[in-house]
Amino acid sequence: MTLAITDLSRDRRIEDPTNLWIIHPAARRLLPWFLARGISANAVSLGGLALGTVAALAYAQWKIWPFALAGLLLSVGWLIADGLDGMIARATGTASPLGRVLDGVCDHGVFILIYVALALSIGTVEGWALAVAAGVAHMVQSNMFESERARFHRRCKAVAMIALPAPSRNPLVRLYDFGWGMLDRVAARFDDVLQHHPAPADLAATYGALAAKPMRLMSLLSANVRVYAIFLACLIGNPRLFWWVELVPLNIILILGLFQHRMVEKRLGTVSMKHSSRIEGIMK
Repeated sequence: MTLAITDLSRDRRIEDPTNLWIIHPAARRLLPWFLARGISANAVSLGGLALGTVAALAYAQWKIWPFALAGLLLSVGWLIADGLDGMIARATGTASPLGRVLDGVCDHGVFILIYVALALSIGTVEGWALAVAAGVAHMVQSNMFESERARFHRRCKAVAMIALPAPSRNPLVRLYDFGWGMLDRVAARFDDVLQHHPAPADLAATYGALAAKPMRLMSLLSANVRVYAIFLACLIGNPRLFWWVELVPLNIILILGLFQHRMVEKRLGTVSMKHSSRIEGIMK
């Protein structure tokens, strides 16, 4: 009998459907096997990078559709590994700053390899320019989305204070943490409201209900969507279409999602301040 282990770290309201029904269930089924053998989260991250590397090699031959299909299946394997490493870290209490950076580097590394493979297969200056521009957009979008998602999960648990990572001497870790925390510094005003609210659990529940909408929109910035979009663009016969999706629709989604999330914070913050002022007036 397979041990069922529930992962409560993600809110189903904002999850990509393929995560809910394919990726995470597969990772949860694999989790007991990996735990029983003492396989570390970092080892799984590196294994996912290996799957992504082979996927990139397959996509280098995207003009032959079975290779494009192989690229898709290997990429799905990487997505499963990407979910599994976090589950292992949480189950074993082995999460670390280096592990976070390794996970992020592997995630970006897979897409870099795929972008390079596609650019090489196209072999034009225009193709390389598109690949580089889309890659930069991808890194910004992914960083912003992951930061917003972590903030959403934290606040829904009524945790107001920003959880600062442990200091590190590793310059790569410091740079990663700086980028990760950029939006936390912008959104700190609502965290302060949540921290000082007389009923933080109630405010957190209201926040979760309202913020779920922009977060569902931003879930289109997940790695899953990119994996399937790459395959479809290759299947159609023009990988450039994927890069244009990165540069136009996904950037629009990022801007709209960030704006809507800040509006939710502003609305709730204003209402909470008025409520606090009313209470103070009554007490006087």
